[in-house]
Amino acid sequence: MAKKGYEKKYWVGVDLGGTKLLGIVFDKDFESQGQERIKTKAQGGKQAGVERMIALIRAAMEKANLKPEQLLGIGVGCPGPLALDTGVILEMPNLGWKNTPVREGLEKAFNCPVAVLNDVDAGIYGEWRFGAAMDARCAIGVFPGTGIGGGCVYQGDVILGKNGSCMEIGHIPVVENGPLCGCGQRGCLEAVASRLAISAAVAVAAYRGEAPHLLSAAGTDLSNIRSALLAASIKAGDTAVEKIVRDAARRIGWACAGVVNLLAPDIIVLGGGLVEALPKLFQQEVEKAARDRVMPAYRESFRVVPAKLGDDATALGAAAWAGHVLRRSVRK
Repeated sequence: MAKKGYEKKYWVGVDLGGTKLLGIVFDKDFESQGQERIKTKAQGGKQAGVERMIALIRAAMEKANLKPEQLLGIGVGCPGPLALDTGVILEMPNLGWKNTPVREGLEKAFNCPVAVLNDVDAGIYGEWRFGAAMDARCAIGVFPGTGIGGGCVYQGDVILGKNGSCMEIGHIPVVENGPLCGCGQRGCLEAVASRLAISAAVAVAAYRGEAPHLLSAAGTDLSNIRSALLAASIKAGDTAVEKIVRDAARRIGWACAGVVNLLAPDIIVLGGGLVEALPKLFQQEVEKAARDRVMPAYRESFRVVPAKLGDDATALGAAAWAGHVLRRSVRK
């Protein structure tokens, strides 16, 4: 219970990314009240990661001039497969964490309900509630970043698998005997089309002298090749970089075609920093590739659009999902 003098009426949404942690405090209308952003520092291990989330939430609450006792609940969007009944991240290949007890750690720290869901599930739920996919019957989210995540909202609920999250579109095999993926398989979509894969390919192009603008701006260090730099490089005329990015977007479109054939969505929302930096390129390439590969009956049945909520989508969606889950549990 809240301490005397404090009314519980705020939510926190957390976006656990491969490189950054973002925490945002929202009021009952899901208007932002304050936020904090820190580096994930995955090398510290899973327990240190949970402790960083706790510190992040406390800092965001302080910026909003609020006390933890005023929290209604916390939503956390995480990459990788999850055990939703326990709030455990089963595996995060790009961070090296396994069996991470997120819900348990946060509930102990803040004494309020915690809902954990896949980060792209959170992102597409946010877009369905507040952004590009509002009121769609079936909305698919595809968010290329460090990896490539997928999610689906169907008639107002996130589609889940038997034991937890699903829609791992980044691990659809698209290249036979292709590059090794973080999951241990070869030829997965994210092994050839994520920002990390794109950065590796353009670094090679820069080394060969095929991307002079990118080489002068960042060299060949992968840590310097970010989404904004890729966009600037293309704008400056690095045609090799543009080809690499378009090829990656086309492969994402092929994977989306399979999802369309299975689920017949109204809309596919493309999100994440890479799409935010190059929205027109990704929208055009993904849509064309998807339409070319779907069954004729579905060719004109869906739209492909960039996300509207930007960097806040996952945190906002996670907070809103926590509210949805809490209301549903009260009704039961």
